[in-house]
Amino acid sequence: MEREDRIRRYYELVDGGDVPGLVELFAPDAVYRRPGYDPLVGREALTRFYRDQRVIKDGCHSLSEVVVQGNAAAVHGTFVGTLKDGRGVTLRFADFFRFANGGPFTSRDTFFFVQLV
Repeated sequence: MEREDRIRRYYELVDGGDVPGLVELFAPDAVYRRPGYDPLVGREALTRFYRDQRVIKDGCHSLSEVVVQGNAAAVHGTFVGTLKDGRGVTLRFADFFRFANGGPFTSRDTFFFVQLV
């Protein structure tokens, strides 16, 4: 699977709630860094996050840019959805992925465009 295709597939699987499918896109020892959480290391931690810890109930990612260079990629987009507490959310995000030579994600870093200061 091409790197950009893997990225686009990841968001499709997240939006569709397919936790086993999206976790398979990551290397077994992949690291995911997300604001407000300790780094998630490995597929078991990723599965636990997407099944139990993620505050998002459902929603849809719209990608405005995907830039792939070598074993790295940057993504910019918008997420519109519903949190588990029933509140609606619309926010911009940026993700940075790293790939193993064989294709799986070895890391993902997420940043949200929200007012902090």
